[in-house]
Amino acid sequence: MQISVVISLLNEAESLRELTEWIHKVMTANNFSYEVIFIDDGSTDNSWEVITDLSKQYEQVKAIRFRRNYGKSAGLYKGFEKAEGDVVITMDADLQDSPDEIPELYRMITEEGYDLVSGWKKKRYDPVLTKNLPSKLYNATVRLMTGIKLHDFNCGLKAYKKKVVKSIEVYGEMHRYVPVLAQWAGFKKIGEKVVIHQERKYGVSKFGIERFIRGPLDLMSVMFISRFSKRPMHFFGSIGMINFLIGFIILIYLSYMKFIHLQYNMTQRPLFYLGIVCLILGTQLFLTGFLAELISRSSSNRNEYLCDEFIK
Repeated sequence: MQISVVISLLNEAESLRELTEWIHKVMTANNFSYEVIFIDDGSTDNSWEVITDLSKQYEQVKAIRFRRNYGKSAGLYKGFEKAEGDVVITMDADLQDSPDEIPELYRMITEEGYDLVSGWKKKRYDPVLTKNLPSKLYNATVRLMTGIKLHDFNCGLKAYKKKVVKSIEVYGEMHRYVPVLAQWAGFKKIGEKVVIHQERKYGVSKFGIERFIRGPLDLMSVMFISRFSKRPMHFFGSIGMINFLIGFIILIYLSYMKFIHLQYNMTQRPLFYLGIVCLILGTQLFLTGFLAELISRSSSNRNEYLCDEFIK
């Protein structure tokens, strides 16, 4: 099978039939063998009934239904798990992502050798203050922290080699950082394509203001896990040692001033309390790193490494 289209959705019954027909038209015109995997993320409208009808009409339609709403990352995780195509395409169900982009995304993966191609909604039809400006700030921050030169990390329209989606684990709100997870898994050729962004035709956006809080927290989680998941002592221990050293130097200095220069009332100086705090904080961070290292060493996946090829 050439292409798997993975679509996680919540209350998008009005757009599903039009979207499926559009995808089928594009795939048929390009003679692609394909499947469409819908993940119903706890919809409260009749999305599942529409998907059921579509599966009877199109043999390529497959679906998973969650008992409750788990979030987009959970939907993508189950979709990636089920996908069988050589190239996996993700897109939203609200018709803002155009299936007409699929052939070129497929070509970039198969002919140009990209591991992942992310869409870039260069011209957006979203509210400026609530979505466009925050999105630009968010993307600039992620570029700075990760070194991945993408303009639109949060674009739902992406294409992946099959081995990419089988090598990463998407959870929480990590769907925003799939390129970061892919890079950490060893997939270096990550590209970008300008895609058409269309105005929402049905329904309302499912993303609220809470994403501005969750996004930075998830980014910090991704950065920490990708760099220190197998060596947490390097993170906590390094910061702990620096704090302990600062506190130790401060107390040595105060002791020198007291016993050599006979200065008194050292314990009443703010510098004394700063030194004590640094010592305590350094010790706690070091112990945190030690405990995290013990947990990491006892983990069942401590020696799991992603391998690309073998010669026997």
